[in-house]
Amino acid sequence: MTVQFKAPGLTDPQGRQFRYVRLSITDVCNFKCDYCLPDGYKKSADTSFLTLDEIQKSASALAKLGVQKIRITGGEPVLRKDHVEIIKLLKNTPGIKEVTMTTNGYKINKYIKQWKDAGLDALTVSIDSLHPSTFQKITGHSILDEILNGLEQAVLLGFKAIKVNVVLMQSFNANEFLHFINWVKDKPITLRFIELMQTGDNKKFFDKEHVRADNLIAQLTSLGWQSIKKSITAGPATEYEHKDSKGNIGFITPYSDDFCKTCNRLRISAKGKLHLCLFGDGGFDLRPFMQSSVKQDELIKQLQNQLGYKKDSHFLQNGNTGSTKHLAMIGG
Repeated sequence: MTVQFKAPGLTDPQGRQFRYVRLSITDVCNFKCDYCLPDGYKKSADTSFLTLDEIQKSASALAKLGVQKIRITGGEPVLRKDHVEIIKLLKNTPGIKEVTMTTNGYKINKYIKQWKDAGLDALTVSIDSLHPSTFQKITGHSILDEILNGLEQAVLLGFKAIKVNVVLMQSFNANEFLHFINWVKDKPITLRFIELMQTGDNKKFFDKEHVRADNLIAQLTSLGWQSIKKSITAGPATEYEHKDSKGNIGFITPYSDDFCKTCNRLRISAKGKLHLCLFGDGGFDLRPFMQSSVKQDELIKQLQNQLGYKKDSHFLQNGNTGSTKHLAMIGG
């Protein structure tokens, strides 16, 4: 059954407008983070990721529907050899005002100048600990110093925004909260603490390591940090600023009661499936409508119609993880 839902642009039945799309360009990742791929990436039989032409057609259709921001994700996007070309392609798509990327920092020093030259507006790097030994324990890699150096280069190059994501885990990094806050005070970086999310493969780990952000937020505000108003293309983080800090602090709290109320983002997987929610049940295959032989209007119609299936919540608070076995599947 097809829901014929044709609200203006990309608007769901709850009236939420979607101006932000997370585009995965590969599901391959070379890190072994405990909360995502503790045993490392396992290659699937199908590695036919979206082509440049398919990405171009999708970006153009999304822009015509009011999408202004596209975030490139993975797996780890840097592992795709043409990722710099993808940045250029998206940046040169009429209507797309902001192109950003999330990376684990692998080879950041090699690519940082190329990213800037290609038009990348903003960069998010995942760093779950500022202690080299803990970082290696979490990721399986001992490259923390290289990543921190890459962030320094990013600041000098003048990216519009630089963010660092930290997944909170009780026995790994919860005790680094104040360390992280002090670290960002002299850096124009937004540091975002993310509550660990349960996926299909990590329930035991989640039960042991999940940290609610409530107490940390209360601690932050008691130190004089004040919340910042979001822009229409901002992600899910609630951010805070302090008069004595160059950097900001943010929290992504998927278990809070009103988390989904302001949802403004959709996801397209590396193989062309539209995911209305990170924790939805499967995705809709857009790839047949990305082909050069299919008129763009048909792709636009499919995108609009699929919004009719968008639910009002991810129901993650009820233990529902949908078809998401691990976060690398569709870029988190």
